[in-house]
Amino acid sequence: MTNPPAGGTSAALVLSSEVIDRDGGRIPVVRVEGILDATTRDGFARFLAEIDDEHGPGMILDLSGVTFMDSRALGLIVHHWQRSTAAGGDYALVGVRYQYCKVMWVTGLADRLPMRDTVADALAGFHEF
Repeated sequence: MTNPPAGGTSAALVLSSEVIDRDGGRIPVVRVEGILDATTRDGFARFLAEIDDEHGPGMILDLSGVTFMDSRALGLIVHHWQRSTAAGGDYALVGVRYQYCKVMWVTGLADRLPMRDTVADALAGFHEF
């Protein structure tokens, strides 16, 4: 899936996803490129909701293309992480770069969120894989 059907991308944000099949399990990987802030949050929220509805709990969120993140976007990420894990799904953030996602460290969430370097690292830590 590339870009949410609801039109949630803008010039400031591009969203895409793919599903990785491995050993009988399926996990969506959502790639985020651009700015995650108040102006792009609603489109980002719709896109993540569509992925959840289509694939169930669990996802890898690739933030390597993020150029800025504010606290509202971080709150949305935390919400999806909590919802996924509460439903028994695995969840990981990959490609997080401090200079663009400082809000994770300022809030202390960088120590709590499941961050991995690569998609392969995230998959290696997932229960079903």
